[in-house]
Formats: sequence, structure tokens, C-alpha cells
Amino acid sequence: MFNQSLVRLRAGTKTDRGGNEVKDWSTPDRLLVTGLNIQPSIQRETTDEQRNATVTGWHVQSAEGTNPDIRFDDRIVWDGMTLEVDGEVARWPEPFSDRVHHIEFEMKRATG
Repeated sequence: MFNQSLVRLRAGTKTDRGGNEVKDWSTPDRLLVTGLNIQPSIQRETTDEQRNATVTGWHVQSAEGTNPDIRFDDRIVWDGMTLEVDGEVARWPEPFSDRVHHIEFEMKRATG
């Protein structure tokens, strides 16, 4: 059940012309994350005069006893797509200890 994997991308930082520190996606940190269960969760299509927009999402759960280093501001490469983490990453506690039992999060792809 936890036989899927993805690549987590995390932006570095750089200083812009105004002296502000901003995200730099030109050379992101890459981490292979294994032991996952990835299932479809949402699909929504919006049509108006300007465009057809589609949002597709997947629910990701890690195997018991794992705590992959994934944050809300990361990007995910999976199944030939680059996706966004949608919202916070839930870190479920291990009963009767301070350790993480597993994580869950949503990832989405928006087109249009």
C-alpha cells in the first residue's frame, strides 16, 4: 500500500534588487521520498469566456513510523508533473510518545 514515491523540491533563497530575500527555484534542493500512498482526491473544472481552468489533486499519506521532510511551501515532482503542496502538512502523533506516526498532505495541479 505504501509503494509509491515522489521528489520533493525546496527553493533556495536569493536577494532581489531591493535587498529582500526571496525564493529561488532555479536550483531547488531535491529529496526522493519513498514509502507513500498517493490517491486522487479532487478534480474541478471552471469555464468562462477567458479560459478553461482545471484543478486536480491527490492525497498523500506516508507509511507508519515515517516523517518525511515536506513543508507547505515545497513543490512535488510526481508522475511527470510538478505539483504544489496544498495547505499544511499534517504530522500525526504516535500514541503515547512525542514521535510522528505518519504525515498526510494534499498536492494539486492547476492548469488554465
